[in-house]
Amino acid sequence: MADEEPVDQKRYLEEACKPKCVKPLLEYQACVKRIQGDDSGHKHCTGQYFDYWSCIDKCVAPKLFTKLK
Repeated sequence: MADEEPVDQKRYLEEACKPKCVKPLLEYQACVKRIQGDDSGHKHCTGQYFDYWSCIDKCVAPKLFTKLK
């Protein structure tokens, strides 16, 4: 077991948490669609993107820290 490659549990937990964060994901996708034609580069969806990943992180954190050694 000492020579086995460690597995990143966070990725598995993120996948499990994605269905719980559908609303922020839909808001992000709607923003991306809304600004798709912007050629100026001034419009962005950074807020919605971080809201989505914040939702996932809040779901993952309690489960992840119990698995860390």
